[in-house]
Amino acid sequence: MATCTECGAAGDRCEELFHRLLILDFSRREPWSPLHAVSVSCYFFQHPGRAVDGGPSFYWALLHMYLRDGVEAMHHGTQRARRLNSHRYGGRKPVVEDFPGAPPFPEAGAPPTGYAVTIEDVAVDGTFPAEGFEEREQAWARAAVTAWGRRSRQVRSGPRRRRR
Repeated sequence: MATCTECGAAGDRCEELFHRLLILDFSRREPWSPLHAVSVSCYFFQHPGRAVDGGPSFYWALLHMYLRDGVEAMHHGTQRARRLNSHRYGGRKPVVEDFPGAPPFPEAGAPPTGYAVTIEDVAVDGTFPAEGFEEREQAWARAAVTAWGRRSRQVRSGPRRRRR
């Protein structure tokens, strides 16, 4: 069976699943719609070759807000990002410094390629069932943050040397 080269999910149908999830997000129904920013952030962290506007530091800040403070805090963060991006308020892309409490984005090194939870896990049977969706979304966000954080620590500390 094929696997996704970016996230390691079995089946290599991540993009198809992401499009299905976006349809649910844009339906404006719970539980999918309120977690749209989390879904997009997780997907683009696990598929950095497909990321679009916003950039990884913005996604990083949103995931940390969500995991630390919940959905409502993340909604305030996305509203803040929209204001910052508006021509009325300067028209710039938001950066992690615009979101107090978010750790700096670990920029150095290649992106991780294996995650404990992927979009395949969140989709369950490909339909993203409502029951348990928020819990699966939290696990997906934790998996993305953990993998990128681990990667950052490895880059900073370098390879471990054996003592003789």
